[in-house]
Amino acid sequence: MNRIDRLTAILVQLQSKRVVKAEEIADRFEISLRTVYRDVKALMEAGVPIGSEAGKGYFIVDGYHLPPVMFTQDEASAMLLAGKLVEKMTDKSIRQAFESSLLKIKAVMNESDKDLLEDLHSHIEVRRMPMDEHQFPNDFLSGIQRAVVAKDVVRIEYFSSYNEQSTQRDVEPIGLVFYSAAWHLIAWCRLRNGYRDFRADRIKNLSTPGIKFDGRNLLSLQEYLASMMQGNQELQKIIVSFDQPTARYVQHTKYFYGFVSEENLDTKVRMTFLIGYVKPFCKWLLSYGAAVDIDYPETAKEIMLDLVEELTNHYARETV
Repeated sequence: MNRIDRLTAILVQLQSKRVVKAEEIADRFEISLRTVYRDVKALMEAGVPIGSEAGKGYFIVDGYHLPPVMFTQDEASAMLLAGKLVEKMTDKSIRQAFESSLLKIKAVMNESDKDLLEDLHSHIEVRRMPMDEHQFPNDFLSGIQRAVVAKDVVRIEYFSSYNEQSTQRDVEPIGLVFYSAAWHLIAWCRLRNGYRDFRADRIKNLSTPGIKFDGRNLLSLQEYLASMMQGNQELQKIIVSFDQPTARYVQHTKYFYGFVSEENLDTKVRMTFLIGYVKPFCKWLLSYGAAVDIDYPETAKEIMLDLVEELTNHYARETV
């Protein structure tokens, strides 16, 4: 990227948030802090009103706005690809907002770039497993996002597939996470007096009763996820080792079972999962027979032995 393009991009970045750290600019453009300081000085000498706060970063003085920016073909193409993902992996509230944003992007493109984007549309497709090809059952993702930012208590009716019961809860949302092919609302549950993980597609009703909460007393989303990794939440950590050939066959399905990470060993692939219920997970592992070993915890090994014994007794009775 030449310097003129970089200066323009830095100006756009400065307008993207209230305060931008010099380190953020350096990381984005892979330049030194000294180069950042020179670039910002050049913008100021060109008449851009840039202020700074020691220890915080740079900011654009209120009232200044950059004229409409033309998107490059790569930028517009990236937005189109993101739109395909949004279409398959979010609810109607997010899809409508994204479609509106994409239309605004197309509105500032020249005619040839618009034609290119229109042609590209038919050449990109996001496919999911047949079991997941269903309409999102609610339109709550946008409302959840607003509540997270506004620190609003959210009142939900939540259906648990484990016990097939619905409960009404007031929760303090700290964020949304996508894993195991689903969006999950992470929140402090006032009913259970603890952090809980709610699958967004199992929320039957959602409202905001007009109650604020103090987010300073809660974990951040990142702190919660780190805590999960350490096994401090209700989700349980399970570590298993697949034979190398078998590991290739679980590359897709592992994401439906709380896959977190993996490590390649000599002849095996060790995978870490975070799950809510161990027995269904062990039933999945059972289909891989001797090609998988449970490394942790011992309780999972005991459940696996019980499942094997149950199957043995079942088929033994049929042969009598």
